[in-house]
Amino acid sequence: MVAEKTFSPLVGWFPLIMTIALALAGPFLFITGLMGINYPGGAGFVLRAVLGVLLFLMAFVSLFGFMAIAPNQARALLLFGSYKGSALTSGFFWVNPFYSKKRISLRIRNFETGSTQTPEQKDAQGKVLQQASRTHGRPSKVNDRDGNPIEISAVVVWRVVNTAEALFEVDDFEDFVQVQSESALRNLASRHPYDSHDHEVSLRGNPDDVCHQLESDIQERLDKAGVEVIEARISHLAYAPEIAAAMLQRQQAQAVVAARTKIVEGAVGMVEMALDQLAENHIVELDDERRAAMVSNLLVVLCSDRHTQPVVNTGSLYT
Repeated sequence: MVAEKTFSPLVGWFPLIMTIALALAGPFLFITGLMGINYPGGAGFVLRAVLGVLLFLMAFVSLFGFMAIAPNQARALLLFGSYKGSALTSGFFWVNPFYSKKRISLRIRNFETGSTQTPEQKDAQGKVLQQASRTHGRPSKVNDRDGNPIEISAVVVWRVVNTAEALFEVDDFEDFVQVQSESALRNLASRHPYDSHDHEVSLRGNPDDVCHQLESDIQERLDKAGVEVIEARISHLAYAPEIAAAMLQRQQAQAVVAARTKIVEGAVGMVEMALDQLAENHIVELDDERRAAMVSNLLVVLCSDRHTQPVVNTGSLYT
């Protein structure tokens, strides 16, 4: 594994002045040397002309050592394939002209799983024919833990924190991030059910817990690429179209059953409270048959899904 080394380059303003001076002195010495070759002591003028050429060549080569680094950008410096370090500070600098300077962005980036990126296209002259673009993410179709087909996608926010690992440990770190994020999302979806009613972690019922797990899973896969995952959030979650209608009916049925269960629990408690208060206050003495009739009537009133119609009984239960 290649360890990142911080490289401190020279500030470029003094080397720039020296380069300009060399670029001016070189032609001057060359021209004056040519003009004095035919005079006595011409050998000295030949050396002056040669020196002028050398100075101009030095100025020309020195131009390749200048580099400007914008904020949140870095340059990885290589000398004939050997990694020398990374310049992480923004500004105008000068380094060995023979260094290869690989640019890498440290800015925060984001993408949606399932999206595809179209690279920039240029002609033979280097003119840009088509700008780089990215399509909208398509939800991934995967089976949850219970085997139900679902559609899921996520938005991943990330940035490069180790330039050496990002450049030299993986072939294309941007593509690596996309592929590993997609793989982690599919693996996460297959470990949890879409929905659960027994306090189990589910994709729909526990979005925060699921997002934290997704972030941890992606970070574990991207550690070797020098990438830090800042946030991972599920952006789309739904049943697959072929089972969406059936699952909607099941959810509605489960909701109705849960609501009815709650209503019955409350009604039983209210009936019990009414009977206890009637007995404690000695309002009326009820035998088993009248108690059963009262319980039946109260449960009908409390559990009915429609308004009940009151009926006044003017007779007796025993007639």
